[in-house]
Amino acid sequence: MSLACVVSRALDGIAAPEVVAEVHLANGLPGFSLVGLPEAEVREARDRVRAALQTCQFEFPQRRITANLAPADLPKEGGRFDLPIALGILAASGQIRSGAHEGIEFAGELSLDGRLRPVRGALAMALAATREGRRLVLPAANAAEAALVANAGVFAARSLLEVVAHLNGQSLLDPVVADPCAREAPRYPDLADVRGQQSAKRALEIAAAGRHSLLLYGPPGSGKSMLAQRLPGLLPAMSEAEALEAAAVQSIDGGFDPARWGVRPVRSPHHSASAAALVGGGASPRPGEISLAHHGVLFLDELPEFDRRVLESLREPLETGHITVSRSARRADFPARFQLVAAMNPCPCGHHGDASGRCRCTPDQVARYRGRLSGPLLDRIDMVMEVAAVPAADLQAAAPGEASAAVRQRVEAADAVQQARQGKPNAALEAAAVERFCTPDEAGARLLASAIARLGLSARGTHRLLRVARTIADLAGAEGLGVSHVAEAVQLRRNLPMPA
Repeated sequence: MSLACVVSRALDGIAAPEVVAEVHLANGLPGFSLVGLPEAEVREARDRVRAALQTCQFEFPQRRITANLAPADLPKEGGRFDLPIALGILAASGQIRSGAHEGIEFAGELSLDGRLRPVRGALAMALAATREGRRLVLPAANAAEAALVANAGVFAARSLLEVVAHLNGQSLLDPVVADPCAREAPRYPDLADVRGQQSAKRALEIAAAGRHSLLLYGPPGSGKSMLAQRLPGLLPAMSEAEALEAAAVQSIDGGFDPARWGVRPVRSPHHSASAAALVGGGASPRPGEISLAHHGVLFLDELPEFDRRVLESLREPLETGHITVSRSARRADFPARFQLVAAMNPCPCGHHGDASGRCRCTPDQVARYRGRLSGPLLDRIDMVMEVAAVPAADLQAAAPGEASAAVRQRVEAADAVQQARQGKPNAALEAAAVERFCTPDEAGARLLASAIARLGLSARGTHRLLRVARTIADLAGAEGLGVSHVAEAVQLRRNLPMPA
């Protein structure tokens, strides 16, 4: 038999489309052609495969070898196709039992001595292979990650020799099963460490209960970053679907640790990050920080210090929950349902409005500083909380605050109400669902109308205010929206740091 087809997977966004490595051996001058829109690292597979086969004492056919990675219009990148190409050559030359590789998918990069190196996207490949009812052979370093997929038939191999021995029935590979005991418990800073700042803690609890975006602003040292770092510890546990989606994105990037399965991702990029680093990009698009924070927290400290174009790139993902990265030859869709928490100072020196008069910033400097945040971006932030400085003497005298565990219990109870009522957190409610679940009573409606007129709220801002009010009511165990719930939501909306 001079033709063999071995199934593998490419990466396209967070999807893993099927790729068939078709290997044909023909008479003629010896040569090795690789076609099918391969990128540079895929074209280099010819040398890696030849060396690996010869090192492992297999016969490298002295014939005209053509390897086609189909479909031809799908760009192929990475070293994942080394293993399927090598197996295709062995199958076409009769060194593997006929049909032994059917019903199995393969991926792995070959070293020159035949060992298998890990590849990106193992979880996405396992999901796709399981849907097709096929088993999957991967390098041992990727097997634990792929085994997290329910009902996945994953086999781990350390070398090309082990894969061939399995296919020839000489030494079978053992299926890999996920080990729940290997998962580490999440550890977050405790809210009890924060003394004082009761209003900010309340805002943090509301944000966690409804997954609302939150902006903290105040002078340096007031505790903004300290509060933001404690938000992940207040969030409810991830569902199986959320954990799988978040892990799939991190797997595409190559940074997923199976021990952190079910731990909400927390990303905090430096303010010098580029737009491509935040939203994703590259010739072969990779997920950015907003996608790596999918179902987790994205913390942007010193918000006005980010480039304005970088901040404006957040507008669509905050609204839609996904991002499409388009390049001249490629387009990739990534999920981006993240919870934004940001912190900023009131002015360049950080002491605007301080009673001591330390601030020397001119009104024009303050206006330019705050003007780095556009109105459309601020309109997409659900809650704004001013974090005032607390004197050091008062902090030392204050008792420890409420622990994160106690607050998380209330958050989980409110989240359970939201899941039972609408199947999603309040922050993700669409316009029709807001009208259905977030209609205030008569007194609340009057207060809302007054707030819209006084604050100049847009339709988007009004909907976001109502979602926050719905979360406040859920925390209180109330069926409907009362005037007190709307009043607290208005208070959390009115503090937008507009230019001075």
